[in-house]
Amino acid sequence: MNTLKLGLVSFVEHKSNSKNNLITDGEKRLENLLEEIKYADALGLDFFGIGEHHRSDYLASSPITILAAAASVTKNITLGTAVSVLSSEDPVRLTEQYRTLDLLSKGRAELMVGRGSFIESFPLFGFNLNDYDLLFSERLDLLLKLNQNNAISWHGKTRAPLNDVQIYPTMKKPLKISIGVGGTESSVIRAAKLGIPMVIAIIGGNPKYFKRHIDLYKHFYLESGHKLEDMEITINFHGYIYENEADLNQFYETYAAQMNQIGIERGWSKFTRGRFDYAIGMDGHLLVGDSKYVAEKIKNILTFLPAQRLLLQFTVGNMPHDKTMNAIRLFATEVKDYLKK
Repeated sequence: MNTLKLGLVSFVEHKSNSKNNLITDGEKRLENLLEEIKYADALGLDFFGIGEHHRSDYLASSPITILAAAASVTKNITLGTAVSVLSSEDPVRLTEQYRTLDLLSKGRAELMVGRGSFIESFPLFGFNLNDYDLLFSERLDLLLKLNQNNAISWHGKTRAPLNDVQIYPTMKKPLKISIGVGGTESSVIRAAKLGIPMVIAIIGGNPKYFKRHIDLYKHFYLESGHKLEDMEITINFHGYIYENEADLNQFYETYAAQMNQIGIERGWSKFTRGRFDYAIGMDGHLLVGDSKYVAEKIKNILTFLPAQRLLLQFTVGNMPHDKTMNAIRLFATEVKDYLKK
């Protein structure tokens, strides 16, 4: 258990859909976020990721800008996307940006990419959703080639060709690139065959369902000739650590409001208190509770989802800054200590 890396993810929520009516202006929310990242670094957490989104309730339309600012106030923590919507990004520009971040952070940049469960970026940047799969597969191919070369020639269907183009800044070493996956097995198999670290987003259902993902990944990873000792899996959960019942109730109101807003857009059934109570139980997908309970739940999950890293998304919905800071403290100290026992 000592080797498990721990980290945090944020979509930088700043609006409220709940009774708490907490609305933080953009300037203050980003100031708070940098304080949260700096605190996570000081407490020894291993990773902080920003999830790219282009919608009114999140302030994460430009993760690279936030991460560059975070690099200037941190020393050790790895900084990355969680995820970058690769299908609507230019891999050349992305490579340039994260090579620059790697220089600013002295080697602490990570690029986590995915197809995107939110699709706002496609029409925003002029892409056709009918090309969803082709865009991702071509851009991933280009991104991986860019990560091995300072000069490149490449031809595809979704962007202009590159003919012996030099990429700047030149790299000292390849960036760490991982693929975020949800419920799509084809994404798992693709990551495994390519030998790329996999990040599983577990945002609903029983975590045991995702054991098949890990089994599939391991099978195709080894079948493709990659070494077992190089295999890296991250599991990502929504979570919150609290010390009293009032904080739990406030988190429920905030979380349910955010999930129900997304649910209205996607046709999901209402997220009720009953569903929340099940989700925070031992068979549910939320890592919510006091420090000891969350640590015990993590230990249980690792018995069937063996992973090298675990990330918590703090918070889903806009919680008060002081409560988020306290949850970070509890996760980085008490939960971490319980996991070592």
